[in-house]
Amino acid sequence: MARLTSFLLLSLLCFLPFCLCDKSYGGKLFPGYYAHSCPQAGEIVRSVVAKAVARETRMAASLLRLHFHDCFVQGCDGSLLLDSGGRIVSEKSSNPNSKSARGFDVVDQIKSELEKQCPGTVSCADVLTLAARDSSVLTGGPSWVVPLGRRDSRSASLSGSNNNIPAPNNTFSTILSKFNRQGLDVTDLVALSGSHTIGFSRCTSFRQRLYNQSGNGRPDMTLEQSFAANLRQRCPRSGGDQNLSVLDIISAAKFDNSYFKNLIENKGLLNSDQVLFSSNEKSRDLVKKYAEDQEEFFEQFAESMIKMGNISPLTGSSGEIRKNCRKMNS
Repeated sequence: MARLTSFLLLSLLCFLPFCLCDKSYGGKLFPGYYAHSCPQAGEIVRSVVAKAVARETRMAASLLRLHFHDCFVQGCDGSLLLDSGGRIVSEKSSNPNSKSARGFDVVDQIKSELEKQCPGTVSCADVLTLAARDSSVLTGGPSWVVPLGRRDSRSASLSGSNNNIPAPNNTFSTILSKFNRQGLDVTDLVALSGSHTIGFSRCTSFRQRLYNQSGNGRPDMTLEQSFAANLRQRCPRSGGDQNLSVLDIISAAKFDNSYFKNLIENKGLLNSDQVLFSSNEKSRDLVKKYAEDQEEFFEQFAESMIKMGNISPLTGSSGEIRKNCRKMNS
């Protein structure tokens, strides 16, 4: 409770017109950044996201994933949103994003509305950050105060996207090292992985666990057998790469702590999920804690999302404010 009280107090202080939160939130990011230049920015983002999630609940998970995949490459700078063209080779074609990253049309809708009300003011990077928070809230998850003021990159990194974003079949140590490189620790790793309480994953992301986990033609023995049998019906040994399965078999459309309960029962869909329980004592303890206490999970998820959203933002005169999130200003 003391941790939550201090966290909320700091959040409230950050609404003051001068930035008391500079050191805690990093750089020049602060929640009131658009208070005068575009006071309706938050409501515009929330309204478009709400309509998108009402049409398709899965969109909430997709928007959260876009923010994560953006921040792990060059920082939270909107680089993921750039299409290929000129000197830009889009991150959308990387292994983690190709045929799976989605929600770009929702970002376009948000940006279009913002440009009508506040031309050239709100960055695409901040749009992603706000949309991720709203996606959590709209599916029953926690809310948090979003520090703002990011600017948009004038570059993208296909190699960074391929190398920095954890893969579904990575080992625990590889995943943790990729988080550590971003200034995130094991607590952030476990809490942020909890976003897999909503959404889906493609057969190609977990087929290895069903048929050939270690290259010996045998399945992953940490996978609960009846769960594995059901997954094989949706994910054959060959074909069906794009077939979808829910990441959380208990409540796939609700942001809660059932994801962690699944891990304890060896019913995590991805290898990168299950290793949080099977491969490391500290992460296992965190899984157990969050499975028992949803409020604790929600508090840590909010803190870790703010921390992730603070990875290497462009501020001041760096970067630009794109008019169209898919391309740099001319």
